[in-house]
Amino acid sequence: MEGEIRFVNKNLKELFDKLKDIDKELYEELQKARNEIAKDIFCGRNVKKKLIPKEYIQKYNINNLWIYDLRDGWRLLYTIATPTKVEVLAIVLSWMDHKDYERLFKF
Repeated sequence: MEGEIRFVNKNLKELFDKLKDIDKELYEELQKARNEIAKDIFCGRNVKKKLIPKEYIQKYNINNLWIYDLRDGWRLLYTIATPTKVEVLAIVLSWMDHKDYERLFKF
């Protein structure tokens, strides 16, 4: 299922845009992930509801979380929203390295 990709807020979008100059390789990897998610919104791994970090539920008011694996242990986290009956959005919440990912999920 195709969907539109958005960032959860303006700050995250600005951070993504700055990556082009800071870490071009990561920027390109995230861009590739965004393109794949746009083609198939369910291409990531779905996190079981009981494993969604409470801080994400509180901060973003989400009830689903998806993980898209990037290179070198990096992860892109996104949620799927349906603001209208005909619109499906993937909302990028964050990306992080493996160390931060393990900390977030308490591994």
